[in-house]
Amino acid sequence: MKKVFVVLLSVLFPLLANAQTGLKKVYNEDVDPIEQIDQAIVKAKSEGKFVICQVGGNWCSWCLRFADYITNDTNISNVINENFEYIHVNYNPRKSQGAEKLEQGKTLMKRLNNAGRFGFPVLVVLDEEGRVIHIQDSGLLEEGEGYNQKKVLGFFQNWTPKAVKN
Repeated sequence: MKKVFVVLLSVLFPLLANAQTGLKKVYNEDVDPIEQIDQAIVKAKSEGKFVICQVGGNWCSWCLRFADYITNDTNISNVINENFEYIHVNYNPRKSQGAEKLEQGKTLMKRLNNAGRFGFPVLVVLDEEGRVIHIQDSGLLEEGEGYNQKKVLGFFQNWTPKAVKN
């Protein structure tokens, strides 16, 4: 009976956790994050934009909250759409992911100057050449159980190509 309960709980818990947040999963766990970043850099460069990598995962409720927040705030989403190629870069530090995924995660963190040291989500701004020019601790943008619009908007406005290059 215990085994049945444990199996049932392990199946239902992820479903209940997702139902509690009610937020859309935005991280593609099947994509190679380095290739995803490289493709975003090519696209951003051709459009005169920078890249913002929102690093985290579907396992992170604050990651999903941030994605939802910036999508639903018109002022913020307009600044993003005009200035950035914005990507959700999946990172899962758990050993249960297997050796290949762990190595992929190490490569990703090296590529993004160990951005994970700030927690998740972490926002990494890349210039048109793919160089890390800023790492933003998203915790500094929080307010209560959400985010502060003035702080979030200020972050994005301060890291647009125009703001950085002038």
